[in-house]
Amino acid sequence: MSTTVTTTRTSFELQNWSEAGGITNPTSSARQEKTIANWEQEAHSSQQLDAVDGGFPAWRVLIGGFVFEALLWGFPVSFGVFQDYYSTLPQFAGSKNNIALIGAIAQGSCYLGAPFSAALTKRFPRYQRQIIWLAWPLCIGGLVAASYANTIGGLIATQGIMYGVGFITLTYPIISMINEYWIARKGMAFGLISAASGASGAVMPFIIQALLARYGYKTTLRAIAVAMAVLTGPLLPVFKGRLPPPEHSQAAKTNWSFVHKPLFYVYGLSTLLYGLGFFFPLLHLPSYATSLGLSATQGALLLSIMSIAQVLGQFFFGYLSDRNISVGVLCSICMIVSTIVVFSAWGAAKALPLLVIFTIVYGFFASAFSTMRVAMGKAVSDDLSSVVATYSVFVFLQGIGNILAGPLSAVLLAHTVTKSEYGIERYKNMIIFTGACMFGSAAVIAIWWCRPSIVRKLVSALPRG
Repeated sequence: MSTTVTTTRTSFELQNWSEAGGITNPTSSARQEKTIANWEQEAHSSQQLDAVDGGFPAWRVLIGGFVFEALLWGFPVSFGVFQDYYSTLPQFAGSKNNIALIGAIAQGSCYLGAPFSAALTKRFPRYQRQIIWLAWPLCIGGLVAASYANTIGGLIATQGIMYGVGFITLTYPIISMINEYWIARKGMAFGLISAASGASGAVMPFIIQALLARYGYKTTLRAIAVAMAVLTGPLLPVFKGRLPPPEHSQAAKTNWSFVHKPLFYVYGLSTLLYGLGFFFPLLHLPSYATSLGLSATQGALLLSIMSIAQVLGQFFFGYLSDRNISVGVLCSICMIVSTIVVFSAWGAAKALPLLVIFTIVYGFFASAFSTMRVAMGKAVSDDLSSVVATYSVFVFLQGIGNILAGPLSAVLLAHTVTKSEYGIERYKNMIIFTGACMFGSAAVIAIWWCRPSIVRKLVSALPRG
């Protein structure tokens, strides 16, 4: 049942929201209060609005978004299982080097396409639901079409491009709706969404592996398409925005003034460095385990454990970002702990127990950094309309690391395995690079704390549009 949200209630929420991002400037808080109060009062004075930060409509959209993220994003994240299977098929023997492109394009388009999907969502707020309804069958259709592909090129076009474009197109209308319903508890809400892929990642690879082994890729893709349609299709009607679309076209424009703020570049560079190192353990932990003589099942189990740790870490740090804790402090904790565990536990691991410890700690803290995107956005902009824009930019920057992980792996991996050496020799350079990226991510924030004048000088030298 809809309830009227008063200006007093909204002002209180926004004050807490500013504090959650580490912003204590009363002028900034007052400006946010005035912005949303005027917006809602002027545009929707004759309408009742659903309550924020709770209530059935808010939870309905959040849970729907969680299921979509868990299933539709969990599928491309689990592509490693398909990659292993495709590489064993005789008909793909001549295109083995291109198999990885399928997953890289599906995942990469979801990262690098984020700003474009966010811009489309912002430009046409009146058609957000229609965008979701049009993009959803593109995802499902991509899987069905892939089941009829007999070449790697066909799989790239369907399982890669078609699926990836469909997913990223529907993602940001959903994110925009969640953003409208969750204000003071926004960090918790987006932490839950970020944790969704971890929840599915704990079980989906095992299901896909079993289906591929028994039925082959064509039947598996069709079965997954049917399952996706059955599990997500009934949820399409739950996606409704809290605020009616703006009456004036200029209200739909994004305020990009945050690009002139030094703190935006601090968090942007920190996110870029984080992304450059983050994906290596996810990609190479199973092969590291098999190099130690562990079974393929134990390698898959490590990824499953990491996914569970990711869920806990992202939800916990998302919750903390709603409290009166600086986002810079939270990001630094994530990166410092990740640096330590990469250099110590991963590099020194020679048996399963230490690998499990690394998997749990890295999954909990390193994955949690990505939930800070919303808090970063709140810290760099007072304008509520910029939250989705800043979020998409930080996703894009992290995605650069996802795209470069494959080429960098070829450079960093050695050809020999020596179990007595650090990182069993083969993974030594990769471990050092990963730890250095985590450390660099924390160091950028530390420089801002210690010598902000350096960052301000660099930003002031940038050309302004």
